[in-house]
Amino acid sequence: MSRPSGEGAVLGLDIGGTAIKSALVAPDGRALSAVAHHPVQAAGRAPEAIVGTVLDRAADLVDAAVAQGVAVRALGVAACGVIDESAGVAVFSASFGWRDVPLRRLLAERTGLPVVLGHDVRAGGVAEARLGAGRGREVFLFVPVGTGVGAAVMLGGRPFTGGHWRAGELGHVVVRPGGDRCGCGQRGCVSTLAGGPAVVKRYRRLAGLDGGAPADAATVVRLATEGDRIAAKVWAEAVEALTDALALGVTLFDPSAVIVGGGLGRSGDLLFHPLREQLAERLTFQVMPEVLPAALGDEAGCLGAGLLAWDSLGDRTGAGTPTI
Repeated sequence: MSRPSGEGAVLGLDIGGTAIKSALVAPDGRALSAVAHHPVQAAGRAPEAIVGTVLDRAADLVDAAVAQGVAVRALGVAACGVIDESAGVAVFSASFGWRDVPLRRLLAERTGLPVVLGHDVRAGGVAEARLGAGRGREVFLFVPVGTGVGAAVMLGGRPFTGGHWRAGELGHVVVRPGGDRCGCGQRGCVSTLAGGPAVVKRYRRLAGLDGGAPADAATVVRLATEGDRIAAKVWAEAVEALTDALALGVTLFDPSAVIVGGGLGRSGDLLFHPLREQLAERLTFQVMPEVLPAALGDEAGCLGAGLLAWDSLGDRTGAGTPTI
């Protein structure tokens, strides 16, 4: 672990659909520890049990840092789903079955630290704006493609949250009416085609497999590169659905760049070549944005959460400007 500065460190947590990612974060956004992954194992578990796992993990990480002599000043938490950042409440999460969970208060009571709660994708957008591929860009979309598909609409380095904290839910844009049921209740959302679990599910269905292999979307991507026709079909459908959603985002927000992250965002030319080509074909009067891979990978969410925590501390002392 890198030695923290005299200002100490904050703990950044990114609570995703399959894992909690964590890191100690310096005031400048550097990770002072390797980003660790802690499985959530949400499938089949009650929402309350998942909240308990999050609280236990946060408390354990804070205790471990303190035991190593780190002055942990605050906890920054980025969570998936609909997050009311002003109230500190996880309003809804399709992944966890959460509704109106006062996560900020629960974490503050458990850890004894000041807590900032943000949205995982918007936190990732903050990190990319300050530290990654979005630096120097006034308007861009940060689009992680992982368990689902999300978007942060970044304006002047800050995420646009909308009037009800629901802006940027790109994964729930309906692109295939009447398609598969999404966890949000709609049919044919982008996430039912382009999200990692959806890619695996569609491959297994078309291949006549009940379960087992392939275990993850990365395997489907690899099979596509090896000439598996079913994998190639599933991947092509995923890219087309993502392109349709991005065309809408470009039309609405006129970004200078679309920065694609998440697990499937690391698929290289297999994703970026057709995505750029198809997006250019979709657009008419719109200006084609740069379509770029994210610079921070899996670290974006927890680094962004750490930056939000530092912003909060700065705001309390009269220095700095809160990002959200």
